[in-house]
Amino acid sequence: MTLTPDLVAKVHRVVADAGPDPSQHYHDDADYAAITQAMLAMHPPGTPCWIFAYGSLIWKPEVPHVAEMRGLARGYHRAFCFRVKRFRGTQEQPGLMMGLDNGGQCTGLLLRLPDEDLSGHVNKLFRREFTMKPATCPPRWIKVATEEGPVRAIAFVINRQARNYAGRLSVEEVAEILSTACGHWGSGAEYLHNTVAHLETRGIHDRHLWHLQQLVAERIKARG
Repeated sequence: MTLTPDLVAKVHRVVADAGPDPSQHYHDDADYAAITQAMLAMHPPGTPCWIFAYGSLIWKPEVPHVAEMRGLARGYHRAFCFRVKRFRGTQEQPGLMMGLDNGGQCTGLLLRLPDEDLSGHVNKLFRREFTMKPATCPPRWIKVATEEGPVRAIAFVINRQARNYAGRLSVEEVAEILSTACGHWGSGAEYLHNTVAHLETRGIHDRHLWHLQQLVAERIKARG
């Protein structure tokens, strides 16, 4: 990889968490409980519950899983398509994070959640993946192709009506933002590096992300 840990470190800086945006509305305990119940009501009892991981869930899964396998989601692609003013960006310098957007196809990782306390694991996962109303990346059941046949899995798909949806940005625009933005969770460059590195480790080569990490590395180097 061109984007090395040393280059990623050049983008990092200590940023205080500004906290929730007071102009936004956020999901509460009752909301998460209702969404969890609604999603699991569509899941046949006694069957495995899978999560489709395409970005940070691969290297920071949040909840335990008992099995994993490679899967292909047709009709979707991973993209840095929504802006963040917290976590990996700030109000003064917004960052970008990845969503599963419509069109194309995406090879990712299927994670099987434990059967025990399934509702608790799903609830915890939802709390990590979306906070604001309406959700930027709400959960949805999608069909994922695997070597063992099709699998239904929960995926977090971008809501194009969300206020922070950035649309289709050029790879140059994305590279410029990721090479500079940083929040209290870390930088966009770190997020990209971790995703690409863990995909490659599992034999998943995303040509778009590979090109993007090269561009981000070039921009960091150019700034000295």
